[in-house]
Amino acid sequence: MSYIYGRNAIIEALKNKKVDKIYAAPGLKGSIGKIYAMAKEQKIVIVEADKKKLKDMVGEVNHQGVVALSSSFEYSQVEDIIAYAKSKGENIKLIMLDEIEDPYNFGAIARSAEAFGFHGIIIPKRRSALVNDAVYKSSAGAIESIKVAVVNNLSQTISELKENSIWVYGATMEGNSICDQDLVGNICIVIGNEGKGLGHAVEKNCDELISIPMLGSINSLNASVACGIILYEVTRQTK
Repeated sequence: MSYIYGRNAIIEALKNKKVDKIYAAPGLKGSIGKIYAMAKEQKIVIVEADKKKLKDMVGEVNHQGVVALSSSFEYSQVEDIIAYAKSKGENIKLIMLDEIEDPYNFGAIARSAEAFGFHGIIIPKRRSALVNDAVYKSSAGAIESIKVAVVNNLSQTISELKENSIWVYGATMEGNSICDQDLVGNICIVIGNEGKGLGHAVEKNCDELISIPMLGSINSLNASVACGIILYEVTRQTK
């Protein structure tokens, strides 16, 4: 079981029938009404909780006066994500995160992935943020609408993706500009660690390396921002 906080994140979890109980501060207004209505429809118990109770549950975060108790997140298998994309008659579009350890980056990437129609995210079992309450919040609940697979070895998984005719692009500062790259087809975009970038073995196994052209004096971007820009370019080329 895990906690979800923030109204948008809870609304998305309710849409996906993933909420078991809701704790809410008294006297709330605004979008809380939608949460109450959805909870009533699903016969979910709502418990009144003061600020101290909510703080004890999720800590010093902006919970907006409401916290939900959720069933544990259900991870997918890589082959299931591929099959899902094929069942929709679409080119396979995946994201692989190479040791993204900040859950807020993970959540923001999940939000972009859902917004741009990507089918799933692949993360390593070790040295990576997993789906938790911070990921729910930073994704605005989008994590409920995107499939996530946990694998033991990213390099081995890249080889398996290639066997499924998926072209793997690694995002680096030295790669070819995304503006000059053909990003249409079955693809996987690999985003590296916030500080170290792509690991050597992962980078070596990518089919091609890509980069974002920048004109300012800063030569790097936050991992989630960079990912969002690349996903936009993929979508632009696809349309």
